[in-house]
Amino acid sequence: MDQITKHLSRKNICEEIKPGASSLIIFGASGDLTFRKLIPSIYTLFKKNLLPNEFFLLGVARSKFTEEEYRQEIKNRLLEENEDNFIISKFIEKVFYISGFYDDDSLYLDLKNKLNYLDKVFNTHENHLFYLSTPPNVYLEIIKRLGKFNLTKESENSYSRIIIEKPFGSNFNTSKELDEELHKYLNETQIYRIDHYLGKETVQNIMMLRFANIVFEPIWNYKYIDNVQITVAETLGVEHRAGYFEQAGLLRDMFQNHMMQLLTLVAMEPPASLEDTSVRDEKTKLLKAIRPFEKEKINEYFVRGQYIEGMINGKEVPAYKEEKNVNPDSFVETFVAAKFLIDNWRWSGVPFYLRAGKRLKRKVTEIAIIFKDVPHSIFAKNDITLEKNALILNIQPDEGFSLKIQAKQPGSKLCLNTLTMDFNYDEFFKFKGPDAYERLLLDAMLGDQTLFVRSDAMEISWKIFTPVLEKWEEEKHNGLRLYKAGTWGPKESFELLSKDNRSWRNLDFESENLYESKIF
Repeated sequence: MDQITKHLSRKNICEEIKPGASSLIIFGASGDLTFRKLIPSIYTLFKKNLLPNEFFLLGVARSKFTEEEYRQEIKNRLLEENEDNFIISKFIEKVFYISGFYDDDSLYLDLKNKLNYLDKVFNTHENHLFYLSTPPNVYLEIIKRLGKFNLTKESENSYSRIIIEKPFGSNFNTSKELDEELHKYLNETQIYRIDHYLGKETVQNIMMLRFANIVFEPIWNYKYIDNVQITVAETLGVEHRAGYFEQAGLLRDMFQNHMMQLLTLVAMEPPASLEDTSVRDEKTKLLKAIRPFEKEKINEYFVRGQYIEGMINGKEVPAYKEEKNVNPDSFVETFVAAKFLIDNWRWSGVPFYLRAGKRLKRKVTEIAIIFKDVPHSIFAKNDITLEKNALILNIQPDEGFSLKIQAKQPGSKLCLNTLTMDFNYDEFFKFKGPDAYERLLLDAMLGDQTLFVRSDAMEISWKIFTPVLEKWEEEKHNGLRLYKAGTWGPKESFELLSKDNRSWRNLDFESENLYESKIF
């Protein structure tokens, strides 16, 4: 019986599973991601009693902290958000630190000696989970030396796993090269390519909605669905990430990973089981079915934009080219809208419209399943146009989902309107769900790869987007559309849908009233 099935066979499947003896070693332990996300997530797991007693956290970084200074830094940051000094102090007892340069063998000799000592003290059975919270250009440097010092080897009674942050390469060739190097030192079962979107409750709930409810799955196909829209909108600009973003751009930063993962969950076929291999097999099959983009026709399917100065929440914000550390002649895209077609039986002819951007009108991540019109409207002779039914999966900022249907509003006989039935996780369950990193770190310690990206899926995704990247590199500024900060992007993104006689779902309308449309 596989590990996931064992978990589900327990008496109460709603209980989280505590992993066995484990250790977490974070490279880049003094960086922003570690202090902002990883440490708070690990601390929360500790506070919830979801970490084993046989556990320690070892930070590795170039910063010249002493172990006590590093512990104090973590304690100070945790105290900013938490008041329980006793629990924080108990957590800090499990935190350790070493410093050095990632290309220096002496660091890895120190690391090996430190791990040998801590494994004995905490009885962790040499179970090591390495987290590479570093710039991608040092991934291979670290992994090669971990391999050189036999820290990637597993035994019958111990594991060695590595979590890698995106981006996994910059195009198909670099991604493949990185992957080949990784597999010189690690098996695929040891590699956990993290996409934090997959740890969000609403993202995980997509499979539950589809495959646990008979009302959805029979109509989840081309016969009933008109189009699918996925939106990931941010009000923030590039902030402190300009150096990275100038190299990556929005397509690499959002589409190649987050957006594709959302698309696969919405569109994949039912897996045979919840076992991680079965789920990831179906996601890979779906990616293979996405129609490739011919280079000469890319501009028919993609719109790229870059924000200029504008207003966000009543405040003036600068153009992308005026941001700190951005090339004033940059042609890097901060907005992308695209149309995807999936060549399989279920989705024949159904367009999937995806858009993501920075400095947009408001922060929202959602998946909108837009259903087809009723085959025959008995209200047409009364000049009543029915709004399409829609299922909206809200991923952030408020996790939940909404179903939009037509219903009679009290009043005249033909007082017909769109009724929205809302479900919000926080309101319904009366507690806040776990942070995405909590979920993913716990799964990695449990050896569950369901929510992590597999090698073949990553390769296929890069195949899809590399021709687009090459086309844009050739065109430079040509084809780059400008849009004001605080809007929904360039007008060409709306034209992408209007030429199909469709439109983006209206994200401006916010009302507590359940009835949204006009009264006819």
